Amino acid sequence: MPRRLLFSSSLLLFLLLCIPAHSRRFLFTSDLVSHGVHDLASGSPYLLLKSFSANESSCEQTYGFMPCTTTVLGNLFLIIVYGYLMYLAATYLSRGSEMLLQILGPGIIGGLFLPMLGALPDAMLILVSGLSGTKETAQSQVSVGMGLLAGSTVMLLTVIWGSCVVVGRCDLQDSVAVDGTNPKGFCLTGTGVSTDIWTRYAAWIMAASVIPFIVVQLSQIHNSTSGRHLAVLISLILSLAMLVSYCLYQVFQPWIQRRRIAYAKLKHVMSGILKYLKLHALGRLLTDEGEPNEDVIKKLFCTIDEDHDQYLSAGELRALIVGIRFEEIDLDKDDAVNKVMKDFDTSNDQLISETEFVDGISKWLNEAKQVVGYTRDAGPQTFNHIQNFQHQTRREHRLLGADEQQSDEVVEGVENPRLTSFKAVLLLLLGTLIAAAFADPLVDVVDNFSDATSIPTFFISFIALPLATNSSEAVSAIIFASRKRQRTTSLTFSELYGAVTMNNVLCLAVFLALVYARGLTWDFSAEVLIILIVCLVMGAFASFRTTFPLWTCLPAYILYPFSLGLVYVLDYVLGWS
Repeated sequence: MPRRLLFSSSLLLFLLLCIPAHSRRFLFTSDLVSHGVHDLASGSPYLLLKSFSANESSCEQTYGFMPCTTTVLGNLFLIIVYGYLMYLAATYLSRGSEMLLQILGPGIIGGLFLPMLGALPDAMLILVSGLSGTKETAQSQVSVGMGLLAGSTVMLLTVIWGSCVVVGRCDLQDSVAVDGTNPKGFCLTGTGVSTDIWTRYAAWIMAASVIPFIVVQLSQIHNSTSGRHLAVLISLILSLAMLVSYCLYQVFQPWIQRRRIAYAKLKHVMSGILKYLKLHALGRLLTDEGEPNEDVIKKLFCTIDEDHDQYLSAGELRALIVGIRFEEIDLDKDDAVNKVMKDFDTSNDQLISETEFVDGISKWLNEAKQVVGYTRDAGPQTFNHIQNFQHQTRREHRLLGADEQQSDEVVEGVENPRLTSFKAVLLLLLGTLIAAAFADPLVDVVDNFSDATSIPTFFISFIALPLATNSSEAVSAIIFASRKRQRTTSLTFSELYGAVTMNNVLCLAVFLALVYARGLTWDFSAEVLIILIVCLVMGAFASFRTTFPLWTCLPAYILYPFSLGLVYVLDYVLGWS
């Protein structure tokens, strides 16, 4: 970090020293400098400095002192420099957020502030793109903000998403990726990645977050300016409401997740005990009518009741659970005993009577029948019901990532929390200041580069700016996915979906606020269309499956050039704008 700060300081000093070389140009007329001979009969001087062309454009320095140029190479250099500074800002914000999260935990900090800080560089660039200058200038430069918004979303869901599938691929067995295995190499159908069910929920939320885009796009059917202005306001309010809802979901999600995992573990204990009891029962657990066989259950109670005191104690339950082999799960035996005791012991005396045991097992058998379906053939099908119930509970346990969640809860305390907090706050402040200071110069340089090359600003910002603001996130996601574990893959894809969601609610809210406050024209039909296509296609793709074979990276990669080509055809061939 000190080296990077030193490099950043040196880069800023270099930019300041370059100011005289790129100062504002002045237009000279032919009579400013001469050799003392004027207005000859020929009408032209004998010796005169060549005037600057009157139609040669000039550049305006941001803040009155930042360097600027009208040349292609000069603007390209400044885009690289300012882009790198925005990359540093995003990196500092990311590192500071991670350090703060280690100290304060998810809760309010992780749910409210950190998602916003992650989207801060993009929001800054969108804000300054339409904040300064006249209304005409803002209308011209606001396409930079739309290009960044669309480019960031498309890049995250196509290039980065596909790369995470490639680097995180493992061998597929029974349509599930096996952690850390990849002898099949680049098999398109035999390798891939698997995620947990929480990642699927994140994809659902991401797909739903495009609703404000749809609402504001409907304003195009209104011919009146006031109708379009009202549609922008409605979309702005909707974006803010969805932003608040998403942050609240982030705050309460750890609690929801823990409740779901606790219930999944209970069901896993249920299935294991039912299977064990069926194998050791002196008869069938279900009668011919498909109802629990109380006589057989009472015989099982007597078998488990080792001291024959008509009660099952915690020790006897533990002996039962220890004798059961819970496959594919590292079960906490004491936690399992507590779950069974809590579910069976209706009298709260820490003992399970015969009646409570019969009622509890009967309730479990009925629940297993509801999960896997009921048939009248209660003989051999009884075991099939229980076995199918166990398979489903294992699958649910895996989808929830319960094993990984349990291992993640054991986290070492942060050494020197006060120093770590100070570093986190310093990084957050530094990243915010850099983003705020260099967002406006970067937008101006993109605009100048567009004038110098005649390339529309949308395409420049679509390709170049996301590389600056999302590079840190992209590298982190790819490195995380390369660990080839379901837990890390799930976190990677959840982060990608979360970043896109913040683009669709926070960054769009900033953009809509600009359009509404400055009375700008909403003329981004093609850009909105590609955001809708990519978000809905990838959202639907990720909402109905948790395993992605290697071939799924191909359509993701194809969507990126398809998006660029579609905007070009709609805007510059069909004339949508």
